[in-house]
Amino acid sequence: MSETDFDIVVLGGGSGGYAAALRASQLGFTVALIEKDKLGGTCLHRGCIPTKALLHSAEVADVSRESAKYGVKTTFEGIDLAAVTAYREGIVSSKFKGLEGLIKARKITVIRGEGKLVAPKTVRVGDDLYTGKSMILATGSYSRTLPGLEIGGRVITSETALALDYIPKKVAILGGGVIGVEFASVWKSFGAEVSIIEALPHLVPNEEESISKQFERAYRKRGIEFSLGIRFQSVTQNDEGVVVTLENGATVEADLLLVAVGRGPSTAGLGFEEAGITIDRGFVITNDRLETNIPGVYAVGDIVPGLQLAHRGFQQGIFVAEEIGGLKPQVVEDVNIPKVTYSEPEVASVGYTEAKAVAKFGADKVSAYDYNLAGNGKSHILGTSGVVKVVRVNDGPVVGIHMIGARVGELIGEGQLIVNWEAYPEDVASLVHAHPTQNEALGEAHMALAGKPLHAM
Repeated sequence: MSETDFDIVVLGGGSGGYAAALRASQLGFTVALIEKDKLGGTCLHRGCIPTKALLHSAEVADVSRESAKYGVKTTFEGIDLAAVTAYREGIVSSKFKGLEGLIKARKITVIRGEGKLVAPKTVRVGDDLYTGKSMILATGSYSRTLPGLEIGGRVITSETALALDYIPKKVAILGGGVIGVEFASVWKSFGAEVSIIEALPHLVPNEEESISKQFERAYRKRGIEFSLGIRFQSVTQNDEGVVVTLENGATVEADLLLVAVGRGPSTAGLGFEEAGITIDRGFVITNDRLETNIPGVYAVGDIVPGLQLAHRGFQQGIFVAEEIGGLKPQVVEDVNIPKVTYSEPEVASVGYTEAKAVAKFGADKVSAYDYNLAGNGKSHILGTSGVVKVVRVNDGPVVGIHMIGARVGELIGEGQLIVNWEAYPEDVASLVHAHPTQNEALGEAHMALAGKPLHAM
């Protein structure tokens, strides 16, 4: 058995882990990065990147069907799923090679194998031990299911859905959050019938309620079925398909059931609790500086309670490397981390919803404005409808931005700057937004809140 010492040992090579390793190396630390699968983790190989490639193929399919209204003659002949898969896998492979090259160039020691904590700052991989002055836990998450709902056969998770070599005729999706509605969007564009089952009152239930309602109208218009506010009870399956039964007795028949009820923290069996680290329902508990109850041991990404987003893990990885380096980085609260749902239409948001802003600041202290994309030239050209909603504290900063419409995810960068820099609507209103862009809709919404609307009443 050999033992190797490093300044920092990172357990997990996903978005949080590799970001921590890269930034730590940049700061002059020696780094060991331990990964049992492939660098890049769920996001690169089974999550963000491959699903967004599918969604782009789906967008191309939709545009092909509707091309005549833009004056372009095309014939839509169907989906070549093998070619879609090759396109998707090509993107993932390219990004993976780029990441491996970057890690190698930064002289980070990569240990391939399953690591287990045998002491707070020591990881065993096979017969070898790796010890760090500091330890960063970044082991990611897995697709959860519900108690008594067994995954297998025609009951699948997103990982299996990605790998399907056929397009089902009809799919039932359990869960109307980000994963569920994105796969619904893809399958509908590919020609499948889709039915979503969501126990909460709305699809994309973590978003601003008015945005969720518009999203539901858009999905209804697309012919995507959904039931809201009714809980799943059971599922049976045979060689022909599945029958899903809801608590009110209603049933949904489909070829497959996609279980998209969220992701759980991957911490079981890794020695965390045995090493003395505080765990609650599988999550690693940290302070606001992402340090666990054991000094010098940190956790980042999906194993830390809160939003499970790749870019949150990425930012936290950088944060912890800089924290170890004594740079005292700024904490970004979860509420101020941008969120995007890449369906058709897209949903993007950052900051407080109107309801949460009212709860925090008081009903008489908050104003909001909805700018309809019907007034935006570029949105009209693209053929999309939607809204940009801005929430402000009266005589104070913007505290929330919420959007729905094609491509609005590309606008959230400015949205996050406005919210995180605590800009007033008056600050944004005086800036110039290029014409014609969808970005102008942000400018118009802020002009309206600043008391000088031009293209809106």
